[in-house]
Amino acid sequence: MPIVIPDEILEGSGLTVEDIRLDVAISLYQREKVSLGKAAEIAGMNRWEFQKELAERKIPLNYSISDLEKDFQTILNMGK
Repeated sequence: MPIVIPDEILEGSGLTVEDIRLDVAISLYQREKVSLGKAAEIAGMNRWEFQKELAERKIPLNYSISDLEKDFQTILNMGK
């Protein structure tokens, strides 16, 4: 479902459509409503570009202890 922002509001904000897409993507990611990959897609970026943008804004990655344990188990299984 598209979100419509009237041109006069967009122009008055000083933001571009890309700025708004990025802000929405970051907000959804920070609230853990979407994954990193999905947020990057919403922003119209690849994952690395989106991660760089998060880093520049000093926004941490959503990476839990559970994620670390899964990654560690994956690494252990690669050696088998």
